Amino acid sequence: MVAMHYLRTIPLLATVAQFLAATAESTVQRTSASRDNDDTPLPVVIWHGLGDTYAAEGIQQVGELIQAVNPGTFVYFVRLDDSAENDRRATFYGNVTEQLARVCADLAAHPILSTAPAIDAVGFSQGGQFLRGYVERCNAPPVRNLVTFGSQHNGIVDYRACESRDWLCRGAMALLHGNTWTSFVQSRLVPAQYFRDPADLDSYLEYSNFLADINNERALKNETYARHIATLENLVLYLFEDDTTVIPKETGWFEDVNGDEITPLRARKMYQEDWIGLRELDRKGGLKFKTTPGEHMQLSDKVLTDAFTEFFGPYKTAARDQDVVGEL
Repeated sequence: MVAMHYLRTIPLLATVAQFLAATAESTVQRTSASRDNDDTPLPVVIWHGLGDTYAAEGIQQVGELIQAVNPGTFVYFVRLDDSAENDRRATFYGNVTEQLARVCADLAAHPILSTAPAIDAVGFSQGGQFLRGYVERCNAPPVRNLVTFGSQHNGIVDYRACESRDWLCRGAMALLHGNTWTSFVQSRLVPAQYFRDPADLDSYLEYSNFLADINNERALKNETYARHIATLENLVLYLFEDDTTVIPKETGWFEDVNGDEITPLRARKMYQEDWIGLRELDRKGGLKFKTTPGEHMQLSDKVLTDAFTEFFGPYKTAARDQDVVGEL
């Protein structure tokens, strides 16, 4: 990928004012170019979904595709255990708040991620809302663009039946449907921590361990969450058109589904009162709603390539430089 440089030769200037303005612009441009406006792509963090693992062939192939689209990209796969088996188990069982705190610490201490000017991130299924939680609660290193595929941003009311021999999944779903709001389940069963039934919002608001907090749905709002989301350049929300695994599928766009009634995000109070910064992000053109054909996690290389081409790559400072020039 060719670097974007903005150094120019200053022509003979007619006035002192012109000279000062051009000098200020040139200074900012030289500083930016030397600091971060080069060919090096930003690192990319990947968080996989329920029942998957950081070492799975499909997830590793996504990392390879990112590197093919933007050569030189450092790709980091979120893991909750070095054992692939235990990492998969952690997608079903564990305290999401504690898991997220560990990921925050791991990224902040990583020698490459922590020294980058920013990172990009892609979350598959539940990995998407967990990465959004990372942005809201930690964001160090800061995320530039977050891309999510089929994520449960507004929660779930059900999951499709598990495969007959997947005992991890079957055990988790039995707990989800039987004891959703007990402290035991809310602190140990991962899908229960983003369960949200519009017909029982009182229980959700009182007992939810994770989603009610990162969606800022309780009376006491965390202003940091909104501020961090608004600093993103883009939050890209992919919805699978034929998704029958995530129920309701519209959760991927923050839509509220209550029976047959669907309330789009922009008509919801969480947007209109900007509980988590989505309205502010939308106003600057950074909130993207996209669809992709197929069932849950049926992704083509073309869809992924298009996303990685548009939203990942070198750190572009042109917009920020223009703001600084204006201040000078």
